[in-house]
Amino acid sequence: MSISNTSWTFQIDHVNTYAYIENFLTKEECEKIIKIGKELNLDLGTVSPENKKNSEIRKSNISWIYPNEDTVWLFRKLVDGITNLNNQFFKFDITGLNEGLQFTNYKAPSGHYQAHTDKGLNTPIRKLSVTIQLSDPLKYEGGDLKLIDDTEPVIAQKKQGMLYVFPSYVLHEVTPVTKGERNSLVAWVAGPNFK
Repeated sequence: MSISNTSWTFQIDHVNTYAYIENFLTKEECEKIIKIGKELNLDLGTVSPENKKNSEIRKSNISWIYPNEDTVWLFRKLVDGITNLNNQFFKFDITGLNEGLQFTNYKAPSGHYQAHTDKGLNTPIRKLSVTIQLSDPLKYEGGDLKLIDDTEPVIAQKKQGMLYVFPSYVLHEVTPVTKGERNSLVAWVAGPNFK
């Protein structure tokens, strides 16, 4: 019996690992969001709702920000910024921000989140992950956002107000905060299945 040689034509994936906008938010806007995030009910950040005891993997406090009269400006600005970056660098089929915005607070001596992806069970299909640096980088040490691909990890710049967007399947981590506290805003952009 002979086996025929079957081949497929493949296209190279040219999706970027990340994209960013410097000075996406002003210092005043960052401080306003920190105030809003801290006034909400901060709770222990978890890896999954069932696992509250996971400080080896993640140690942070979080609150959720949803659209209201104080935050609608932020959602509008995010939608515009994310849409522009997606159109330029990723070209994913996206549908919106369905999960709200996660305000995340990492405190010294060991606030961190080990390497992970943002795909989740029983969650919407996350296409893009979004992080905004809210803290003044002179007020904390450590707490690097590292994007890990098959080359050297990319360490995100620590500029207050800077927005990073990357595919949610990219492995990433936040290294331990060793002094002060790091505040960030995190969101996930949903869409249909990858095809």
